[in-house]
Amino acid sequence: MDYSYSPQTEYVYYVAAPASTNAEEIKRDVRAAYGNVAEANNKRQGCGNGRSCCGVTAKPDEAYFQELGYSKEEVASVPEGCNMGLGCGNPQAIASLKPGEIVLDLGAGGGFDAFLAAKQVGPSGKVFGVDMTPEMLSKARSKVASSSYQNVEFLLGEIEHLPLPDSAVDVIISNCVINLSTNKSAVFNEAFRVLKEGGRLAISDMVAYKPLPKEMVENAELYCNCISGAVTINELKMILAKSGFIDIIIEPQESSRMFIKDWVPGSDAENYVVSAKIKAVKPRKKGS
Repeated sequence: MDYSYSPQTEYVYYVAAPASTNAEEIKRDVRAAYGNVAEANNKRQGCGNGRSCCGVTAKPDEAYFQELGYSKEEVASVPEGCNMGLGCGNPQAIASLKPGEIVLDLGAGGGFDAFLAAKQVGPSGKVFGVDMTPEMLSKARSKVASSSYQNVEFLLGEIEHLPLPDSAVDVIISNCVINLSTNKSAVFNEAFRVLKEGGRLAISDMVAYKPLPKEMVENAELYCNCISGAVTINELKMILAKSGFIDIIIEPQESSRMFIKDWVPGSDAENYVVSAKIKAVKPRKKGS
């Protein structure tokens, strides 16, 4: 399929399976939180806790970016303003991207990881970023329009309902986004669908060491801050396997506790959740 044009993805923005009122409320809260972050960043203002996955500082926090796993060179190489420090790791470090590959970034936000991926796959490759927040999408698209990037495209959509056809991409990356979904099975089912045979998943996300207490799970602030939506490592492995993935590897990053404790001070989150490197593969059919 030719992706050289801009698909009319806006029309699938609210295509969603029936969900509970609570799930829809969470989705609205998450969309509003990240919309506020994008608008604040556009105005060069701070919003929320700048050392979290749901806040931004008025000035870039280079030390925090390095804690997440990015080099100074990576931070300096992308369009100004697209890096808001909203992740919990660096999916580029585990994706092993190659020139010519087609990449999908789930929850691309302002486009930071997508632009880094575009450099790695080169002009013969392609990167798609999907995000459900219009303010983030506008920000990312504006960076494409004002830069020399010709191999990046940002699509409006939900990660549970991806606006891409079957077997369309080689690699899926994501940075601290899937934990925000209330239907993680749908996310990974869709990821499996759009990956080519032999395609791989390479994401940074939050996992729980143990089930979170009820008061944390029901806390909207903690959910938007990528804490209370995290599932246990075993549960995540089961979801991935049920979606069809093989070669599943989940590597908790103990050092991430140091910055997680700053996300919502006093929440005790660092004793329940941790960032992890998550890898999996879509198997090839026998004989292919």
